[in-house]
Amino acid sequence: MSAQKMHIDSYERNWMIFSFILLVLFASAVAVAAFGMGIQVPAPEERVDPRTVATDPNSPWSNPGLREIAPGKYDAYILARAVPQWEYLPREITVPAGSRVTFYVTSPDVQHGFMIQNTNANFMVLPGQVSKLTVTFKNEGTYNFICTEFCGAGHGVMYGAIIVTP
Repeated sequence: MSAQKMHIDSYERNWMIFSFILLVLFASAVAVAAFGMGIQVPAPEERVDPRTVATDPNSPWSNPGLREIAPGKYDAYILARAVPQWEYLPREITVPAGSRVTFYVTSPDVQHGFMIQNTNANFMVLPGQVSKLTVTFKNEGTYNFICTEFCGAGHGVMYGAIIVTP
């Protein structure tokens, strides 16, 4: 039995080659962004009970805020909520320039967003899920963070600030 040569129309072959080149370019762009530019894909850190996350005394979100874990390294536990009013707790945190801050954000009620302006930090906050992302603040200034998911009538007032001091 002899092998038959498969006939592929040249037009179709050229489109297959073009598609393969596009796939290689997209994969290269993702690899450069992930490894070369330090872009992180937010990943769910853990699951929590949204009914008790803000009230359980063992939960870090019952007393949200900034915790220094080492010189220049911080953990920020932030609670995004729509009830009783649309807000982030805490609304403001202050760190020195050069600090590396890992954000742990969750919600007890509805879906929210969390975007720190002038950084590449932007992720979704879901009830019952902890979203984690690390940002290094090299320059001093005020970095506002806002909700990027429509979460109700007060969505427009959900904001906060990270103040980076010299």
